[in-house]
Amino acid sequence: MSRLAPWFSLIKFSHSVFALPFALISAWLAGGGMPTPWVFVWIVVAAVAARTAAMAFNRYVDRDVDARNPRTAGRELPSGVLKPRSVLVLILASSAVFVGASFALNTLCGLLAFPVLGVLFFYSWVKRFSWTSHLVLGLCLGLAPLGAWLAVTGSFGGGLGVPLLLAASVLTWVAGFDLIYACQDRGFDAEHGLHSVPARFGVAGALKLSAALHGLTVLLFALFAWQAQLGWVFAVALALATCLLVWQHRIVSPSDLSRVNLAFFTLNGWVGVGLFLGTLLDLARAGEMT
Repeated sequence: MSRLAPWFSLIKFSHSVFALPFALISAWLAGGGMPTPWVFVWIVVAAVAARTAAMAFNRYVDRDVDARNPRTAGRELPSGVLKPRSVLVLILASSAVFVGASFALNTLCGLLAFPVLGVLFFYSWVKRFSWTSHLVLGLCLGLAPLGAWLAVTGSFGGGLGVPLLLAASVLTWVAGFDLIYACQDRGFDAEHGLHSVPARFGVAGALKLSAALHGLTVLLFALFAWQAQLGWVFAVALALATCLLVWQHRIVSPSDLSRVNLAFFTLNGWVGVGLFLGTLLDLARAGEMT
């Protein structure tokens, strides 16, 4: 386990709570209940493999930048704990697992796996030329519910309103909390020519945009729930999630970023898990009523 610890730290395995719950929400809704065991397993494998490839690639591409940033200099690659060649092998292996798992789901998912990897890898370069990288990261995670929907349905036929609204909700949610996280590096980004909203518009501007995005997130989740015909149980879960979003904006300010990690990981982790559980309970309630 001590040998595996740096690898789990490199890919931030615990951050799977951001995208995976929404992929599973989409899968449950697409099939009107829990997917078959094999579909469920392959969705999880594909989601974890895609995220592993994306995170490892990000760390690989950013290793020189991370080495110059005091906040990130201790990461596995700049500190020498892991070698670039080993991380490159992980990128190739996890990409292959993602493509294989996608084809195991259906041909459409398999073919789409290649452009999806392109989008995931593209994110790591965006901050070198555009401050929209936060939105691109949101798009990367927003692809998860779309992929899970296609994994169950196997086609673009039928209504895509539900997964598209869910994807849009995830996009604005992720972009919003990534803006909070990016505030830590405003000075470094500005000094080294990296593009981000905090570097261009300041921490106060970034936090205001983050709050606006999260307000839009709540609205999009409400529209998603209406489109998916979810009931009061999901509404309660969304209300609790909204409280968590409000809380994270109350514990950070331009003059105090000491609780960014609490706002970034802990509270947002509970948002994803809570909405997933709210969906399952709501579907169970609806099933009992029928």
